[in-house]
Amino acid sequence: MKFLGVDFGWKSQPSGLCCLELIDGKLQLLDLERLELIADILTWIDKSVQPDEPAIIAVDAPTLIPNATGSRLPDKLSHKYFGKYHAGCYPANQNLPFSDRTINFGLELESRGFAHAPTIEPQKPGRYQIEVFPHPAIVNLFNLQRILKYKKGRLNERRLELIKLQNYIIDILPSSSPPLRSLRDGHFAQVGKPAHASVLLCGSLTPEIPHTGAALKAVEDKLDSLICAYVAAHWWYWGEERNLVLGDRTTGYIVIPHRI
Repeated sequence: MKFLGVDFGWKSQPSGLCCLELIDGKLQLLDLERLELIADILTWIDKSVQPDEPAIIAVDAPTLIPNATGSRLPDKLSHKYFGKYHAGCYPANQNLPFSDRTINFGLELESRGFAHAPTIEPQKPGRYQIEVFPHPAIVNLFNLQRILKYKKGRLNERRLELIKLQNYIIDILPSSSPPLRSLRDGHFAQVGKPAHASVLLCGSLTPEIPHTGAALKAVEDKLDSLICAYVAAHWWYWGEERNLVLGDRTTGYIVIPHRI
């Protein structure tokens, strides 16, 4: 079973992409990528997952937007349950500029057989897609009292927060369930072209988080996509036993792991 994370560019910016596979009881990192064009993203998905291969794709974007104005139910619930952590999400409605782009991406996944899965039978192979949101997932997965503020603020402060996220991924997820195979011991099987050395997260060395804005954003997108992929695996592995679902198929929904 494969688990793909898509930190989707809501406008025209690049998207972070991650592919994990459950091998011998551990999640193996297969690929970590960043692409701009939607056509290229879909090609990456098609290459990562064969037509009849089971997989779940977790997208950080509102792919279901039933409301013409205002906020969706899951958007409101994110503020209700995670506002105290500063982890409420942006409102989504059909009149906002990004809506066609994000909705159409979900439809492209559906055309490939990836059905929305706001409910799931744990560990049943299939082709699914879910909406996720990294901020509350990170808060719960790593038992934090607030979000890691690596998206806004001074460059150096963002960099320090991103280093924290990288360390949490490397140090905590290998002991979580399902476990991510250690990224410190060289277990990295890559498909496609090599990722940039500064964001491989593999081998015995912990990579340097860059100091420039554009390079830092690229790492941010990739780490967010890894979190998305892990949430996909956590949802498939545990279902509602250890995950929270804000909303449903008719209102839009967001899947978030329970606090550890």
